[in-house]
Amino acid sequence: MRYKKIAVKIGSNVITRADGTLDVTRMSALVDQIALLHKSGVTVVMISSGAVASGRSIVNVSKKMDVVDQRQLFSSVGQAKLINLYYDLFREHGIVVGQILTTKENFSSRRHYLNQRNCMRVMLENKVIPIVNENDAVSVSELMFTDNDELSGLIASMMDMEALIILSNIDGIFNGSPSDPQSKVIREIKKGEDVSDFIQSSKSSFGRGGMQTKTTIARKIADEGIDVYIANGKTENILPDLLNKKKDMVSTHFIASKDSVSSVKKWIAHSEGFAKGEIYINDNASKALAGEKAVSLLPVGVIKIAGEFEKDDIVKILDEKGALLGVGKTQYDSNKANEIIGKKNQKPLVHCDYLYLE
Repeated sequence: MRYKKIAVKIGSNVITRADGTLDVTRMSALVDQIALLHKSGVTVVMISSGAVASGRSIVNVSKKMDVVDQRQLFSSVGQAKLINLYYDLFREHGIVVGQILTTKENFSSRRHYLNQRNCMRVMLENKVIPIVNENDAVSVSELMFTDNDELSGLIASMMDMEALIILSNIDGIFNGSPSDPQSKVIREIKKGEDVSDFIQSSKSSFGRGGMQTKTTIARKIADEGIDVYIANGKTENILPDLLNKKKDMVSTHFIASKDSVSSVKKWIAHSEGFAKGEIYINDNASKALAGEKAVSLLPVGVIKIAGEFEKDDIVKILDEKGALLGVGKTQYDSNKANEIIGKKNQKPLVHCDYLYLE
């Protein structure tokens, strides 16, 4: 096996039939594969969708409900069914699984992030496979992940995985429409390669996301040094064949960057949605940050502060035209930051160790 630590994301369309019921046969096949990897010494974290689709097939809604109410109802019922099925299927292999339900807010503070990571580390140390899903019963629209692709990227990054495998219902990213017989799967994507012309904007029938989200997340995670694969979860023996590098195995591989990224920077890289304020910088500061050498953001290069934030909050860093350059953890609150805008010989506003550039 070429990887010893992997995260596997299982999409709704992989384990859901056309009528919305769970495809227990497909779930069983995937569990068999993960059990094989687990017993061969591979550390596996699962991120599984399917709770809402599962609940939708169980509960008959008697009156018209809004989207959030439906999601909360279906997920609360469906998640119980989903985890029970996984528990029973893994028990046949003598493997214990545990449920992790999380929300976007749990990634917003470093303390919550570390608590969550520690919980999963303890599970893995005791040979328990974590099965992660968003806690849709308490998540509301503005605080929800884009979809479980985004969540799987956060988990893979947080747990320092060597690879993230995103299982969908298609073979990967095609160089044309997947329905066109002439289209072929793009086998490898290196850093900087533009595949935006090939991305379909449509979303899956049961999941919230589409190939655009998968590609965005895959690029970000690959830049953090983690190999990412988009593959078809309905292909027989997909996981062992991917890990054993079987030649005829079709998938799209986002090649991992060789640059190492610290744990703190990995957290900051995914914290844009939690930013409390914005720091606008001049052209000289922008050029300095874009250079090959790691530099901190000094107050002398700042032209404007927007929003109110405390010391250690996450802030966005933008150029003079408002284009996002990155995110970082500030060493000052917004009041102090405003006092020292443009001044020389000051401590960095954002230290390079706590700065992630897009």
